[in-house]
Amino acid sequence: MLYAIIAQDIEDSLDKRLSARPAHIERLEQLKAEGRLILAGPHPSIDSEDPGMNGFSGSLIVAEFSSLEKAQAWADLDPYIVAGVYAQVTVKPFKKVLP
Repeated sequence: MLYAIIAQDIEDSLDKRLSARPAHIERLEQLKAEGRLILAGPHPSIDSEDPGMNGFSGSLIVAEFSSLEKAQAWADLDPYIVAGVYAQVTVKPFKKVLP
């Protein structure tokens, strides 16, 4: 089943985010290689694809896991959590309808 991992950043998270990004991307690349990653990306803090020093307000990952518990366990080990980037992370089932 698909699960949405919806994360909200702490204020002024950009430096922490940039520091932890390589490890974060590595885990996403592993999901992609396994054919389980549907989409992933950050939410810019401003209405721009490149927010520069304004940074990001959070992230969204949609991926396939065998259960909610497995999705939560995967999310709990995200390098952004370990680095203190995320203030809150919500994991919930997701049903893709379109496209």
